[in-house]
Amino acid sequence: MSTPTTDAVAPGAPSASGDAKQPPPPIVPSTTSAERLALAKQYGLRPLNVRPPLGEYIRELTKRWAFIRVLATSTAYAKNQNNYLGQLWAVLNPILNAGVYVLIFGVILRLSREMDNSIAFIVIGVFMYRFIEASVTGGAKSISGKTQLLRSLHFPRAVLPMSTVLSLLTTLIPAIVVMCAITLLSGFLPTYEMIHVTWWWLLLPAAIALMWVFNMGIAFIMARAVATTPDVENVLPFVMRVVMYASGVIFPVTVKLNELQMAEPAKTIVTGVLDYQPVAVYLYLVRSILMQEELFPPSGLMWALGGAWAVLFFVIGFIVFWRGEERYGRD
Repeated sequence: MSTPTTDAVAPGAPSASGDAKQPPPPIVPSTTSAERLALAKQYGLRPLNVRPPLGEYIRELTKRWAFIRVLATSTAYAKNQNNYLGQLWAVLNPILNAGVYVLIFGVILRLSREMDNSIAFIVIGVFMYRFIEASVTGGAKSISGKTQLLRSLHFPRAVLPMSTVLSLLTTLIPAIVVMCAITLLSGFLPTYEMIHVTWWWLLLPAAIALMWVFNMGIAFIMARAVATTPDVENVLPFVMRVVMYASGVIFPVTVKLNELQMAEPAKTIVTGVLDYQPVAVYLYLVRSILMQEELFPPSGLMWALGGAWAVLFFVIGFIVFWRGEERYGRD
């Protein structure tokens, strides 16, 4: 029996044409690891995808405030520039949404009949809630889907959710003007109480500022959650719908709750939770400023809660987001 042959040369055997080629010698650095770290520190270099200390992270973020502002305004401008009506959609969208809710819940179902002015109640609720809802969904998408950007450039990742919420605030400003105009004009309808411009209206920017700070905290949390677990984004629409109905956006939910057959201790607890949760607090503040409604008298407690919720969510959200800094763009 003949033995099969092959042209392959055994790994250790010399080639037919001469001696086997030897691999090049390994490259040995001329400096030690400590010396290289010292050189990097001397020239201000640092490794990528490493979470910096919190204080340094805040300073880096502060230096980029101009970039955050430009990114936010450009994003807001580019959002509707391909539409025929352009930036007018920033006002038309909340108007159309509010009109649908007024027609269904205010006119047909009359769920807001306890209000002296159900139109103002629903319009304020829809306009303000859209700012919160858009901040939640925008923050959730601010990191996911931007892998190439995150791997290409080195910058504090908190720039993205902050610019997203600032962009929404930019588009909210003209919508607020329309919201105030609708609130005033609704008082001229025969069956509604007249609404007057008072000194309380000067507090509206303060209420919006508290909402903005709160929304940034929520955006930080959602950005980290979706970047870590993308499935969370699919659940958000259902969660936000529950929050809308539980926060009294289109009808006074606590008034309806009193009509239910519940034990008094349980009703007290549920009413307190619904009245003092963050979304309900901010809606209360804006309604107490713009509407002369007995159900929404000026309240120092609500202003204190609004400030506390804003600071609490911003601090917690920022720290939660910062702790995942080195993972964004790598997972």
